[in-house]
Amino acid sequence: MAKANFYFDTFNILVEKACTAAEELQDTLAHFSRENFKAEMKILHDIEHEADMVKHEMIKKLAREFVTPIDREDILQLANEIDDLVDTIEDVLIRMYMYNIRETRPEALQFTDVIVRCCQALRDATAELPNFHKSKTLHQAIVDVNTMEEEGDAIYIEGMHRLFREGGDAVNVVAWSEVFDRLEDCCDTCEHVANAMESIAMKNA
Repeated sequence: MAKANFYFDTFNILVEKACTAAEELQDTLAHFSRENFKAEMKILHDIEHEADMVKHEMIKKLAREFVTPIDREDILQLANEIDDLVDTIEDVLIRMYMYNIRETRPEALQFTDVIVRCCQALRDATAELPNFHKSKTLHQAIVDVNTMEEEGDAIYIEGMHRLFREGGDAVNVVAWSEVFDRLEDCCDTCEHVANAMESIAMKNA
């Protein structure tokens, strides 16, 4: 991997891990099975661990170098934001396991669709990041993530409203409130990644 492209290429790898994690989350909730849940958690944890290792290698290289293609602080921030995204996606399944969720809800599936699309838009944005000076699509990809984050907010509001309107078992209501919080966190973290990319493009324009 050429030195000049190392950081941008590593961002691509990290975002690809986020996309894989989002797709795994979507598949797990779409084919919800208590029997297979721990195995699905293991798959997602392995993806998260791989992302951690990629980030650690980047940080080790960053610590050794004096000249970088963009500011060191920006490299570190973007790497941490993407890593946080993978962590947040994994945390959804962890919470569902902790609270012994026994079946999914339609809003959860709507959330995972938004999260997958956000990650795909981040993939497009990351691919364009080395060309931020002249890219015609980077800004639109960032705008798309911001728009989808708002879509996630709407799902969160309606999902919470329906959850408390229907009532029922108090433990189940509390459990799903926590899961909805984590799903919304995924959308928020996607926006944080997009904002970090936008900041890099603006600072270096």
